[in-house]
Amino acid sequence: MIAAYIIACIAIELTPGPNMAWLAIMSVTSGRRAGMLAVAGVGTGLVTIGLAAALGAAGLIMSSPFAWQVLRWTGVAYLLYLAFDIWRNGEPSGGTRIASDGSAFRKGLITNLLNPKAAIFYLTVPPQFVEPGDTPVLSLVWLTLLYAGIATAMHALIVLLASRVRHLMASSAGVENLRRAMALLLALVAIWLAITTGQPGN
Repeated sequence: MIAAYIIACIAIELTPGPNMAWLAIMSVTSGRRAGMLAVAGVGTGLVTIGLAAALGAAGLIMSSPFAWQVLRWTGVAYLLYLAFDIWRNGEPSGGTRIASDGSAFRKGLITNLLNPKAAIFYLTVPPQFVEPGDTPVLSLVWLTLLYAGIATAMHALIVLLASRVRHLMASSAGVENLRRAMALLLALVAIWLAITTGQPGN
């Protein structure tokens, strides 16, 4: 059962989404350290949402059309803000200060807390892997931590690969063009998120 859950988690993480796109952008534009701080923020967000789902909070949001729409559109707006910030500033909000002032961690955290796909995952996938006879809350907490660990490892790999691309870019013009292309990609991810999360069950 656990092996099947791990495979499901890996498959989900290999699907392009807000975390993958934004972490790649952060690493290319600001370097490996900022990328890893963002990974820590994303991981914290994953654990937070998972624990909220295990305790029933995420279910309350998904059962309320108004609360769901607020979460959905706030998440979309935040991704669009990040895309615009990257396009405009070159390096998101402060350039080389990102690693020192903690903004990479905060943005990673906020990006994930406002990702409705995360709430959908925790409410639909882990419950299917709770073994009969187990305490549901404890099982869901364990599955949350396992998923967060898998996601964090994969996100760290994305950061390492993306920062390597930054290192290989010989000219500042090449980095600039790649940065703007990735900012557009993040905007497209935001639009995709808006289209695919119209209703909690989507």
